[in-house]
Amino acid sequence: MILLSIIIVNHNSKKLLRDCLKSIFQNIKDIDFEILVVDNASLDESLEMIRSEFSEIKVIINKENFGFARANNQAIKKAEGKYILLLNPDTIILDKNFKKFIKFMEEHSEVKACGPLVLNSDKTMQRQCKRGLTTFWNSFTYYSGLWRLFSQNKWWRKKFGGYFLLNKPDDEICEVDNLSGAAMMVKREILEKVGLMCEDYVMYWEDIDWCFRIKQAGWKICYFPSTKIIHYGGAGGTQLHIFKNLWYFHKGACLFYKRYLASNYFFLSNFLYYSGIWLAFSLKLLSNLFRKEKTIGSKKPS
Repeated sequence: MILLSIIIVNHNSKKLLRDCLKSIFQNIKDIDFEILVVDNASLDESLEMIRSEFSEIKVIINKENFGFARANNQAIKKAEGKYILLLNPDTIILDKNFKKFIKFMEEHSEVKACGPLVLNSDKTMQRQCKRGLTTFWNSFTYYSGLWRLFSQNKWWRKKFGGYFLLNKPDDEICEVDNLSGAAMMVKREILEKVGLMCEDYVMYWEDIDWCFRIKQAGWKICYFPSTKIIHYGGAGGTQLHIFKNLWYFHKGACLFYKRYLASNYFFLSNFLYYSGIWLAFSLKLLSNLFRKEKTIGSKKPS
């Protein structure tokens, strides 16, 4: 049986995808793995590049852009590995210790999902790889920027840094609530109880939804900083449909909250949450109209 299935969803990211694939073959050694690339109707000769340079890779070709969740599910159904690694095309694997990554999950049967340390291009931490539960308070401190203001004080980090788990060291293995879908490994066995990624999310939040269901099932999710990757973030096909994807991001935030958290709060709190999300959407939309380099979430260092 293949130990690891690496799944990459691509949309017009030819150059980044090539670099990502090269880093996989250069760094993942002594592991039986397969790579499945799902191409969401690329027009940039991504498919030609794969056929000519990486003929051993399995390719699923979509004639339209099915989005992230649905495309990943297509590949997951065909994957043969005991472990499934979701990987964005705008990532670079930096080290050769994937065996340690998998060994950690082998030795901890209660851990069903695990994520590496994800870095920006300037090697600073991309905090989305180590997140807490998306509660009303955590969302408020994140969107309002309060988590930044109180990030230096230990006591205040615990109160205001819950979204990014600032009270837990970034250089130590720890249990988390959410991982980044840019680089996320799960055990195949979760599919029987948790199922596939939720396709109600076209892009964004499907990783948080999946993690939430894994935790609901009684399993653990861990952050494993010994394994490192670079994630450029928004450098691929995302930039081609920036305003549509901005809509998907904020719509997904509301969908997740309504599905799992709204029933836990008073209606006024829910009103404030939804209002805050759409205010954030409006401000982001307005700022992008006048900005050359468009962003959806937080701006990534170049």
